[in-house]
Amino acid sequence: MEPKRELTSVDLAALVGELGTYEGAKVDKAYLYGDDLVRLKMRDFDRGRVELLIEVGEQKRVQTLSPERVPDAPGRPPQFAMMLRNRLSGADFVGVEQYEFDRILEFVFDREDGVTRIIVELFGQGNVAVTDSEYEVIDCLETVRLKSRTVVPGSRYEFPESRVNPLTISREAFDHSMDDSDTDVVRTLATQLNFGGLYAEELCTRAGVEKTLDIEDAGEDEYERLYEAIERLAIDLRNGQVEPRVYLEDGDDGESEANETNDAGTSAEPADETAANNHVVDVTPFPLEERNVLPSEPYDTFLDALEEYFLRLELEDDEPDPRAQRPDFEEQIAKHQRIIDQQEGAIAGFDEQAEAEREKAELLYAHYGTVDDLLSTVRSARADGVPWGEIAGRLDEAKEQGMDAAQPFVDVNGKEGTVTIRLEGDPITLLVEDGVEKNADRLYTEAKRIAEKKEGALAAIEDTREELAEIKRRRDEWEADDGPETDDIDEEADQRDWLAEPSVPVRENEQWYERFRWFHTSDGFLVIGGRNADQNEELVKKYLERGDKVLHTQAHGGPVTVLKATDPSEASSKDIEIPESSVEEAAQFAVSYSSVWKDGRYAGDVYVVDSDQVSKTPESGEYLEKGGFAIRGDRRYLDDTPVGVAVGIQCEPYTRVIGGPPSAIEAVAVTTIRVEPGRFAQADAAKRIYRELRERFTDESFVRKIASPDQIAHFLPPGGSRLLEE
Repeated sequence: MEPKRELTSVDLAALVGELGTYEGAKVDKAYLYGDDLVRLKMRDFDRGRVELLIEVGEQKRVQTLSPERVPDAPGRPPQFAMMLRNRLSGADFVGVEQYEFDRILEFVFDREDGVTRIIVELFGQGNVAVTDSEYEVIDCLETVRLKSRTVVPGSRYEFPESRVNPLTISREAFDHSMDDSDTDVVRTLATQLNFGGLYAEELCTRAGVEKTLDIEDAGEDEYERLYEAIERLAIDLRNGQVEPRVYLEDGDDGESEANETNDAGTSAEPADETAANNHVVDVTPFPLEERNVLPSEPYDTFLDALEEYFLRLELEDDEPDPRAQRPDFEEQIAKHQRIIDQQEGAIAGFDEQAEAEREKAELLYAHYGTVDDLLSTVRSARADGVPWGEIAGRLDEAKEQGMDAAQPFVDVNGKEGTVTIRLEGDPITLLVEDGVEKNADRLYTEAKRIAEKKEGALAAIEDTREELAEIKRRRDEWEADDGPETDDIDEEADQRDWLAEPSVPVRENEQWYERFRWFHTSDGFLVIGGRNADQNEELVKKYLERGDKVLHTQAHGGPVTVLKATDPSEASSKDIEIPESSVEEAAQFAVSYSSVWKDGRYAGDVYVVDSDQVSKTPESGEYLEKGGFAIRGDRRYLDDTPVGVAVGIQCEPYTRVIGGPPSAIEAVAVTTIRVEPGRFAQADAAKRIYRELRERFTDESFVRKIASPDQIAHFLPPGGSRLLEE
């Protein structure tokens, strides 16, 4: 079992009551460790020194800590810590509240010069925001700019959208929330009632209700028992009636014998020698029937239990892992070799591209008179107010009649102000307002720019080869020193049968791009697409960077699809060559989530352009709708790109639902289901996939935790679908 690293909403509800007993304590000093751990040193009139820790990184917790266990103060305090000291030194701790039933705590401090609020977000990426009495943000660890809310210095702090608070819900509202669900009882309690997985299962057990019972099969009796179990939990939390437990698991084989239980059904305290051989896996404010097979240790207060749990978890995390002692030389070597292959391919491509641009320029001069006549004809027509479409029609007629000046004509583009011609080879796009010389100069300049990119790529490939040689040298040194072998460990991990595992650990790692449509290509490149016009707009304005590719269907109504060359957290690279296999998968993604699927078609045309060809600035006199964009320059078309979507479950390195082109998804998922255009609505298809996936795993609760029908529906195209038989 993976150890708990984030406090739940129930934990926070219990924690608020105990932290409230420190009201009146005065703040001495504030510290910031790294970029996610805040420490407040306070003095309580009755209990003396109080240390409050707030962590919002990989671990998300709020707890007190014994003074003798406090880590050494960091060096020079950063700006955030100095701001806290300036606002809080000498302030009184007024109190703490949980925002509704969310994983948000609001600490309030009062001083003669004003009130300071510290709002702690213990969900998602985690955050600590410091505001004044009117909730104006003074500073925050992370800025948040989302469509739904904003948290930035100078703005008013915005809480997330309100959710159902199950601790204060009326019976009528409870019944309504349950009836609105389209899944089973435990999933409904976890999501609709916001209890999360563990406490949803605990409430079902306490109420004696089958967890997997479909809502449509649940009656008045089940509702009554569940509501009573929630009311008892709420009363215990309001009254501070806690019996904290730290739960343990055998550190050798991952299995623990059940404790003997007393008449009340709670776990008996284990012997010291048993605890010493176990690892901590959970800490709760109450004994849980869902944990009664694990040894547990009781504590007087929840704060005491939290302190002991996270201290021991930290010590266990610091224990050396034999699999981590040896650097993964093979992965580093493979990565550098992939980079070298891409760089070599890019160099060859640069030669071809530069030569092609030079040939186009030379062809313009070789057919100077014909090209000049064509451009002059188009300019004259535009000067007389002739529409672009009519110009194209006249040129097509002239071409059919055999006029020499019209023979090279292919097409015009009014938005771009260009005419495309074909002389002896590939099409050439010319700016109408420029003469033959300027257009040829532009092509020569482009050839020169591409040649310069080749020089940069040659220097980069030498650097990569040197890095590769250094990695191989360090690998040889390690192996000469008889470093620990990991082959057996790796082989065992690779052969793990997740479908047959009786208990699959949930490892979540929410990423910034998961609110869009997304997948990773077979080559490891991220592809993101908009779900609506607002997201299309955001992708182009905020996330489109140099080196990226943009794909879109010819059919109206499709996502802006961005094939990322780098992650937004990485330095952008000008010369990353994206493999054609990734472009093809991104094209299939673009066409599958467009109107092509919704119309019941099985293929569509997709075009690909570079990021610098995309603009949110329309031509003079023209207008772009929200989510629209202008394309300048040539487009590369991928005709008759087939639709295709697979949905599956990934277990390594994180557990989550994934979906997208089958070639990409099936390579990383432990099990998948393919879909094609069909008659089942999106929600109905998602339910069918959910039931099928749940049956494939021995641990059915695992699928319920990470793959609800709503989550699956996020990866299904708009319109009807049907499941393909294997």
